[in-house]
Parts: sequence; structure tokens; C-alpha cells
Amino acid sequence: MIESWVINEDSPVPVLSAGVVEALRSRIDSGQLETWLASSSGRLLAFVTNAERAMVVLLEGEGGPGEHAVDPGTAGSSDGFILSNGQGDEYPDEDTVPIREAFRLVEHIVGTGSWPADARWVVDR
Repeated sequence: MIESWVINEDSPVPVLSAGVVEALRSRIDSGQLETWLASSSGRLLAFVTNAERAMVVLLEGEGGPGEHAVDPGTAGSSDGFILSNGQGDEYPDEDTVPIREAFRLVEHIVGTGSWPADARWVVDR
């Protein structure tokens, strides 16, 4: 069975890989910089952005182990990652990816259930 994904707080209607980037862009345009997607198998996909870079985290389940996309060797850090509770975060750029890459990663995960073969990610266990 192929997983289906929904945007947690939006609707119980599954989002398709072809429409997930548009949904994320719409949320960003409305000021929602944190998005959680939940899969039919219980996995979670987090997308938090400052509109230039994004943190993409794939979790096995709520409170479970996960992994996140990285941009190895990138120096510095970026702020402006505003969570849904209003908290502003700053992350090392090495632990985030450019937003275009983040969109590609999320689209691929929603479509296939896994990271693209050329993606760089680390296990957070």
C-alpha cells in the first residue's frame, strides 16, 4: 500500500505530490511558516521555513526517531523560522536546505515515501 499524506491542520483530504508544493507556497504566503504532514502509516513530515531556507524532518511517528535534510559544509545560520506557536527559531544553515531543494524533497517524500537518492540527510537517533 502506498502512503497517503494530509496537511495536519488543513483537511483530512490527502495531498498529492503534484500539489504539495503549491499547498506549502500558499501557507507561506499566508504567513504559516511551519507545516506538518501526517501519513496514513503514522509517519510525520515537518517543513519549517524562513522563506529562503527550510528544515525538512521525517519522523517515524509522534515523538519517535527521525531524520532531517542537511546542506553539509554550509557555514553560518539563519533566523526567521517562525513556529505555529509564535516562537522564532534560528538554525545552522548546515541543518537546513535552500527552499527550492526543500520543496523538491517534500514532493518526493509525499510521492514515494522516501528521500530522493541524491538527497543529503542525517539520522536523528
